[in-house]
Amino acid sequence: MRSHDEAAAAKPAVPTNKVRVARIGAPHGVRGEMKLWPFTGDPAAVADYGALETEDGKRQFEIETMRAAKDHFVVRLVGVADRDAAEKLVNTDLFVPRERLPAIEEDDTYYHADLIGLAAVTPDGVALGHVTALHNFGAGDLIEIATPQGGEPLLLPFTDAIVPEIDIAAKKVVVVLPSVTE
Repeated sequence: MRSHDEAAAAKPAVPTNKVRVARIGAPHGVRGEMKLWPFTGDPAAVADYGALETEDGKRQFEIETMRAAKDHFVVRLVGVADRDAAEKLVNTDLFVPRERLPAIEEDDTYYHADLIGLAAVTPDGVALGHVTALHNFGAGDLIEIATPQGGEPLLLPFTDAIVPEIDIAAKKVVVVLPSVTE
């Protein structure tokens, strides 16, 4: 769909001045290497943004080496020297300050982080809730919408057919609910 770099913002509490660009995966070998899952339009661009940091900004990581693997990268981070140190970082999300990312110049293009918190409404203007996350579990992007009633959120395909309109200025997305047939 219409996105620029970040493909999966998972937490609604991401500070607006940071964008999640990667997640550390499992250790790879015994010398401190680990899997890295980038969330950037160009996966290799994750190495171009300088130091990556945790959401709270308390830890920073620099990529020392990076090589492509099947569907991820294998990286060595400066200061991570063995498997034990790599294991402590599994599932750590990595962010960069927004000002280090490329400027968005095209209309109808945005970072997924910009969608978090937007109101979700039907084409008729009926409130559905608000966007809490975008996910990609391997079969395409999904938009997560928390409903005012609470309970399980709506998880819908993030496609032009389901989300035909995104209006960042108006702070809303229009959602066409799929019809349910029995």
